[in-house]
Amino acid sequence: MFLTKSVNYLNLRTLSGNRIAPLLSRFYSSPTEYDTVVIGAGPGGYTAAIKSAQFGAKTACVEMGNTLGGTCLNVGCIPSKSLLHNTHYYSEAKNGFKKRGIEVEGLSVNFKQLMKAKDDAVRKLTGGIEYLFKKNKVDWVKGKASFASPNELSITNADGSQSSIKAKNFIIATGSVSSDLPGIEVDEKQIVSSTGALALEKIPKSMVVIGAGVIGLELGSVYSRLGSKVTAVEFLPEIGAGMDSEIS
Repeated sequence: MFLTKSVNYLNLRTLSGNRIAPLLSRFYSSPTEYDTVVIGAGPGGYTAAIKSAQFGAKTACVEMGNTLGGTCLNVGCIPSKSLLHNTHYYSEAKNGFKKRGIEVEGLSVNFKQLMKAKDDAVRKLTGGIEYLFKKNKVDWVKGKASFASPNELSITNADGSQSSIKAKNFIIATGSVSSDLPGIEVDEKQIVSSTGALALEKIPKSMVVIGAGVIGLELGSVYSRLGSKVTAVEFLPEIGAGMDSEIS
């Protein structure tokens, strides 16, 4: 009901930047009133917001997290790939170099530095999105959005205060979160989510990964390379379900 009318953007894509701006309905007068408001600053949301602004629309993006980029950049693809990449070097030095006639003595892992490298990679990319928002004049509204009317959002700010913004068009790009397992409380200490597994303070001696999909296998591989005894539990008859059968 509240999704933006895509036909407007399909038509706009055929026009140059100078011809787009006059077609947009800048009928609002307040600084908190926009042509387009995007809810969610993940890969879908921030891309839509930047493109909308480049088309000439006055644009804002509402994000309840402290950084831009959504799950992928903050607690998903990017941090997990950083850990996979760096633990690959350690695994090769420990297990692969000897086959090539290279002897390495005194090899160890600085886990704190490993996590810092992961955080630095995340910070660099999320900072890049923030730069693109400023460059393209996309307003970043920090808070949780809910619809007050078809043309107005109610924003719950981090301090609990309320504000509102209006727009002609809305793009809903809220993404998703992982579901809890019935009867299992995730305390992010002994029982952790994938987010918690990216922020452990020490390497566990053993780990059980529930779910042998992409996320479970990636994080399981990271800690297996670091010396943890990892067991993957999967309900389906094969690991990597959803992938091509040749891969799984």
